[in-house]
Amino acid sequence: MRRIPFVLAPIILCFLAAVRPAVAGDAPAWMHVLVSVPLPAHDEKTDVVQLYSERTVIVQSADKIKTTVREAYKILRPGGREFGTLVVSFNSHKKITGMRGWCIPAQGKDYEVKDKEAIEISLPKIDGSELVSDVKEKILRIPAADPGNIIGYEYEEEDQPFVLQDVWSFQETNPVREAHYSLQLPSGWEYKATWINFPEVKPTQAGNQAQWVVSDIKAIKPENEMPPMRAVAGLLVLSFVPPGGGANRGFQNWREMGHWEAGLEQGRRDASPEIKQKVAALTSPAATQLAKMQALAKFVQSDIRYVAIELGIGGWQPHPAPEIFMHRYGDCKDKATLLSSMLHEIGVDSFFVSINTERGGAAPDRPPMIGWFNHEILAVRLPDVVKDSSLVAVLEHPKLGRLLIFDPTDEWTPFGQLRGELQSNYGLLVTPEGGELAKLPQLPTTRTGVQRTAKLKLSPNGTLSGEFLETRLGDSGLWQRMTLKSATKEADKIKPIETLLSHSLSTFQITKANVLNLNLTDQPFGYQYSLVAENYAKNAGNLMLVRPRVLGSKSSDLLETKEPRKYPVEFGGPSRDTDTFEIALPAGYEVDDLPPPVDADYGFASYHSKTEVAGNTLRYTRTFEVKELSVPLNKVEELKKLYRVIAGDERNTAVLKPVGH
Repeated sequence: MRRIPFVLAPIILCFLAAVRPAVAGDAPAWMHVLVSVPLPAHDEKTDVVQLYSERTVIVQSADKIKTTVREAYKILRPGGREFGTLVVSFNSHKKITGMRGWCIPAQGKDYEVKDKEAIEISLPKIDGSELVSDVKEKILRIPAADPGNIIGYEYEEEDQPFVLQDVWSFQETNPVREAHYSLQLPSGWEYKATWINFPEVKPTQAGNQAQWVVSDIKAIKPENEMPPMRAVAGLLVLSFVPPGGGANRGFQNWREMGHWEAGLEQGRRDASPEIKQKVAALTSPAATQLAKMQALAKFVQSDIRYVAIELGIGGWQPHPAPEIFMHRYGDCKDKATLLSSMLHEIGVDSFFVSINTERGGAAPDRPPMIGWFNHEILAVRLPDVVKDSSLVAVLEHPKLGRLLIFDPTDEWTPFGQLRGELQSNYGLLVTPEGGELAKLPQLPTTRTGVQRTAKLKLSPNGTLSGEFLETRLGDSGLWQRMTLKSATKEADKIKPIETLLSHSLSTFQITKANVLNLNLTDQPFGYQYSLVAENYAKNAGNLMLVRPRVLGSKSSDLLETKEPRKYPVEFGGPSRDTDTFEIALPAGYEVDDLPPPVDADYGFASYHSKTEVAGNTLRYTRTFEVKELSVPLNKVEELKKLYRVIAGDERNTAVLKPVGH
């Protein structure tokens, strides 16, 4: 079951308005037995609980699998009404052969909606495109999904599988009372079951049939900066193995999965005469091999529009490079395919890397499955002559040599670098020998962060004025460029600065502001601005209180919750932020007291600050560095302490007194 995606919600609701009302009808017996069962443990904020789920999989052959799904929920709060809408995807290889839904109200007659009352929609088409998505949605709206009522549904699928594998996701963000998985295999077939994030449950076995049952499954309560759901939720991964194996038997290891992907990509990178001509035009002005590679990468990043088009094998097979080049658009695997084709024309090999845009899914101790990945990038083999300090996202491979990890879909990250979410992340590297799970490199902390400096002046009446210069490297610059992508007015381009200032200053006026290197992605992004902040310093008798940390906050209330943390904290990527603020003191004042220096290093992150006086200038410097990308549960208390130390330092004030007092 899938709830309505936000982007498609307006389209779906238009269709739902035309759906006929349900008629009275008895809900099935398997639902009625749930009316009096005790609810699973839950708190007062729980919107819905799942009373029952059942997934029955019948493998008829390597080319046909039938699946029946039953689920029932009790709505507890108004927020649970969305579970009354069932959305199931299908395509040319998977069809839905039946769909029904029911509601058992707390009072009154049951409601029933039948298959004929479901509606089908296609995903929105792309203007001017000659390729369209073959993925569709079938939607069934169950009426009266109100608090106190039980809603349930049943649907059947018939699938022509690309891979003989199934994933049972039985744990979700709501409590589950009872969940069943039943498997029936043809004679002579076998299965391999792997439990992830959940204790192993032995099945009940009867001939070629097996059944697993789990009960009283706790809800996963989302936490900020937690690993992705698939990294923490209970899963059962089942691979189906026909007699004698077979090429389509399901992945027993990463090497086999790589062979499968390589087969999908076979011949797709072959260059057309038009591609060869374009490569020559782009690279002929370049003086070095690196410059040629950079030119091709920039072309695919900037000139090939990103459009996700679900065609081929479940969206896994890229379009041929000539087709992508001709239409000038494609999804991530298409952009990787075209760049690989173009690089080959200048004698540079490259390899596909399947990865997830969230760190924490695939891992060496987990089985291979296509569900781990949602993105495709490239590993570019660097020629021996190509050596440059800008090439930092390099993986040293024992057989293939230096591999530069590059994302052609990311138009903001230049060739040689890698955004934070992909760093230290596991991806499937597809090589001529098959596949291998490779851990991508983690860049030095100095490659991402905000470097902020300021020359300021404090007046006797407490007004602070002066100029700031910000340099934003790596992801810090990437997100700013993305934010400003659609800004057409100069005033809109400085809104991020206005937001930053509003969080640090009670009153301020920007007197000048410029954006630096907005479209020059090979140069650091920056802001240069001047401001006046009245009443910045506060009077206390004849003393003046000044906060040396003028702008920016590194503290966080992420862990200041009543309930204990249950999952690790994931940082976006390594980073190093620095601030240097110099404040010229007002005439007639000198420093009476300074905040103490701070030196806190917990291994995964560190914070250092110092406030000094040089002549008539108050100088504040600090560095916040994220060195490890995941903070395990047994260290989150240390992270809480670190954030509290930072918060204290950010509030500290220097005390100024009149000269001679």
